[in-house]
Amino acid sequence: MHGPTPPLPVPTDKLQFAMPPMHESLEDERRHRKERLAGALRLFGRLGYEDGVSGHITARDPEFSDCFWVNPFGMPFRHVTVSDLVLANRDGQVVEGGHHVNQAAFAVHAQVHAARPDVVAVAHCHSVHGRALAALGDLLDPITQESCAFYEDHALYDAYTSVTVDPEEGRRIAAALGTRKALVLRNHGLLTVGDSVDAAAWWFMTMERSCQVQLTARAAGRPVLIEHRQAVATREQLGGDLVAWINYQPMWREITRSEPDLLS
Repeated sequence: MHGPTPPLPVPTDKLQFAMPPMHESLEDERRHRKERLAGALRLFGRLGYEDGVSGHITARDPEFSDCFWVNPFGMPFRHVTVSDLVLANRDGQVVEGGHHVNQAAFAVHAQVHAARPDVVAVAHCHSVHGRALAALGDLLDPITQESCAFYEDHALYDAYTSVTVDPEEGRRIAAALGTRKALVLRNHGLLTVGDSVDAAAWWFMTMERSCQVQLTARAAGRPVLIEHRQAVATREQLGGDLVAWINYQPMWREITRSEPDLLS
């Protein structure tokens, strides 16, 4: 006597799996970037990344490539909505919106965007563990799967940047970043980039956690490094912007479900 017939697997084309959307118009793409930017700022606020008026995320406009959407100066991250976002040109002049922008942000962000036309978004905040690692003038070591995503793909800007509105300082920071995804600004904090807001935000969040893990592990003992070939292989699997975008989606869904007013 035969047992019950086991259920058949669901065809893979019937299973849901989110991928970056395609946009039918520049207006749709602009709205999408602004929604993701507002959501990322809300998440950064939840995670405690802002410190006074420090911290900003910029997103390149899809039509005007030398203009960038950014959070309003002085507005708490947790309060930002899509309609609050400000569009500024590469000189930091507001071209759309009703708030000032952080000029120190644009001295750096505009130069990074100019040097990296592949980059849609740049994130920089004064997070606690990022600042702690930056105070040591250290890079991330390959000690976890997550930190391997940055292996040989982040750099140290080995100078203190202070508060600057000097475009030349921004150019030096952009040169130190080069083609990489992230930068440790010595005695200052972290900066990440991505080909979407989602990717740049994810790289910042996972880099901050990786800083926390590294500092904690060092405080407890001597971390064991993942060997070079394995670290490279892990980076090749996990270090791309598409993987970052995918990793970010649960956080995007959570923030939009719990705080839908951000889309207004």
